[in-house]
Amino acid sequence: MTSLSGAPVAGGTTGAVPAVNRNSRRSRWFAQVGWRHLVGVLAVAFSLFPILFVLSAALNPLGTLSSTELVPTGGVSVENFTGLFDRTAFGRWFVNSLVIAGVASFASVFLSALAAYAFSRMRFTGRRVGLLSLLLIQMFPQFLAIVAIFLIFTTVTDLWPAIGFNTPWGLLLLYLGGALGVNTWLMKGFFDTLPRELDESATMDGASHAQVFFRIMLPLVAPILAVTGLLAFIGTINEFLMANVFLTNTESKTLAVGMFGLVAGERNNNFGIFAAGTLLTAIPTVLVFQLVQRYIVSGLTAGAVKG
Repeated sequence: MTSLSGAPVAGGTTGAVPAVNRNSRRSRWFAQVGWRHLVGVLAVAFSLFPILFVLSAALNPLGTLSSTELVPTGGVSVENFTGLFDRTAFGRWFVNSLVIAGVASFASVFLSALAAYAFSRMRFTGRRVGLLSLLLIQMFPQFLAIVAIFLIFTTVTDLWPAIGFNTPWGLLLLYLGGALGVNTWLMKGFFDTLPRELDESATMDGASHAQVFFRIMLPLVAPILAVTGLLAFIGTINEFLMANVFLTNTESKTLAVGMFGLVAGERNNNFGIFAAGTLLTAIPTVLVFQLVQRYIVSGLTAGAVKG
């Protein structure tokens, strides 16, 4: 701005420049960082919505799907939790799932570790064919063989009822039939990253393959053991298709099969009890995740460095 005499007026544009700078800084901040915060907030809200809905349904004393709201307006009650144990065999389902998932995941990790060590450290005829076969078999889901498995276990139940239908040990055998596969490939990649000098030095000191495996290799591959154990535990405790065919007695069901039965017929009336059960069902998985979370990142990435 200038005066009538043509001289510039001091401070005429001092108010506009800072405003432009502030707007420019805000635009740059949003373009570089701000949009990430926005996406993060939306992702958290999207993730929390179903959890809040299930929590509201579990605490809703009416216990029906039609009366469930995101924020309970009819009061808060634990009637659904008490009804879950009084009206169903939830406690038995919970124990069955923990035993089956725990033993199956441990056995799966152990067998996969043995196979991965052999494929990584030893050279034998059929090694490459065996690796490719494990990968190829995993392309076909186990449920495709349900008819053959049903016929086999029909005979097994007649001859050895202890490992037949409606038994946790029979279901464990069924799950262990698919124990090898992707886990073996993940562990093999992790074993390949370990220097062979460790094996050679231990062998020179008189260690056997078993001693090298248990005393040297396993402590070093603890991250991938934790990751594969977590994946196996989650996959087993959530498995439904095979367990639904294999388990028919109420006392022998797992959480997935038993909880499905609550909403299969009367979904509206039993929804509150079902929601309470889902919250309790998530506890074992969360605890296992908390135990192995420090191994997850290194376990998932290190095995992909070298194949």
